[in-house]
Amino acid sequence: MVYVVIWWVVIFAVLPWGVRVPETHEPGHATSAPENPMLGRKAAITTAISAVIWLGVHLIVQSDLLSLREP
Repeated sequence: MVYVVIWWVVIFAVLPWGVRVPETHEPGHATSAPENPMLGRKAAITTAISAVIWLGVHLIVQSDLLSLREP
C-alpha cells in the first residue's frame, strides 16, 4: 500500500510537466486542455520515481532507523 500512495502523490507532481496549451481551441474542449498530455510517458516516469522513493522507504524501515514496531 505504501507504493500505491507514493505512486499517486508522484503522478500529481508529474502531470503538469511538459503541458502545452494549443493556441486555437476547438469548440467543446476546455481552453486549458493540453495538446498532447503524454500520459503513457508520465505513467512510466511516475513508476520509476515511485520505485526509487519506495526503495528508500523500504531500506529505512528494514534498517530500523525508523521503527514502526512497538518496543
